[in-house]
Amino acid sequence: MKKKIFKTIDEQIDILKARGLVVEDEKKAREVLFRENYFFLSGYRHMFTLPENKNQFIPGTQFEELYGVFIFDRRIRNTFFKNILIIENNIKSIMSYQLSKKYGFKEKDYLNPKNFTQDKLDERQVHDILNKVRRQIRINGRKHTATMHYIDNYGYIPLWILVKVLSFGTMAEFYSILKKEDQQNIADIYNLDRETLEIYLIILSNFRNVCAHEDILYEHRTQRAIPDCKYHEILNIGLDSEGVYQYGKSDLFSLVIMLKRLLRKEEFNELIEEIKHEVEELDEIVDTVSLESILNKIGFPSNWYDIKKLD
Repeated sequence: MKKKIFKTIDEQIDILKARGLVVEDEKKAREVLFRENYFFLSGYRHMFTLPENKNQFIPGTQFEELYGVFIFDRRIRNTFFKNILIIENNIKSIMSYQLSKKYGFKEKDYLNPKNFTQDKLDERQVHDILNKVRRQIRINGRKHTATMHYIDNYGYIPLWILVKVLSFGTMAEFYSILKKEDQQNIADIYNLDRETLEIYLIILSNFRNVCAHEDILYEHRTQRAIPDCKYHEILNIGLDSEGVYQYGKSDLFSLVIMLKRLLRKEEFNELIEEIKHEVEELDEIVDTVSLESILNKIGFPSNWYDIKKLD
C-alpha cells in the first residue's frame, strides 16, 4: 500500500510546478498554501488539467487562476448557503405553524403517530423518524436557551421551538412522513405539488451540508435529481443521449431552480446578481480555459442569467 508523506510548502510548490503550473509569485503561493491547505486547493485543478493527462496542467495555467477558482467556489458557496438557510428557516416556521394549529403544541400531541401517514409500508419509517426527533429533544433540549426555558417553565417544547434544534435533514424526513393532505397544505404555500417539495427538501439538505462543511461546490452533483419543470423548457436546455436535461437536474443549476421556486422574488434576484458578479470576477482572472467551460463544469447553461427574468 502506498503511503502519503508530509510535504513542506516549498515541496508542494515544486510538485505544482512539475505538473506545469506557472508560479510567478512564490511568496504569495507559499502564503496561500499555508493558509488554505494544498489538498483543498488542488481539488480545483481538474478545471485546468489536460484531457489526456489529469496530472498535468494545460500549458500556461497560472497559480492565480487555480486560486481564483478556489475563491470563486468559496464565495458562491457562501452566497448559496445563506439563501438555503432562509429556506430552512421558512420551512421550519411554516411546518411548525401548520402542524401546531392542527395537532397541538405539546410533544405528546404533535408527535402522535396517528398524525402521520398510516400507510403500512411507511410504518417503520414513521417510527424511526419520530424516535429520531424524540432523541433530538433528549440530547439538545438542555443545550439551547429557548428549549430549556420551555422545559423548565412549562414541561414541554412547542414544535415552533423544537424546530430550532432539528437539522434541515431531519425536517426533510419529518415532511416525508406527514399525511398527504398536510404535505400538500405546506407545498401550496410555494405553489408546488407535495412530491416535488419532498424531493426539493432532500436535495436542499444535501447542498446545505456541502456548503456548511466547505466542500467543493461548483462541480457537486446530487444522487437525486429534481423533477423537470417549466424553466428547463423555457431556457431551452438541451437533452443528453438518454433524453435527460443536460443542466438543472442534479447540478448547481438545479439548486438555482429550487431557490427560484422557494425564495421571494427580491431574495432570488439578489442571489442571481451576486452569482453574476462572481462569474464576471472569475472571468477576469482565468484566461487558460473559457468561461463557457467553467459554466459547463458548474452545470450552468450559457443563458443561465435569463432565469432571473422568468416568472
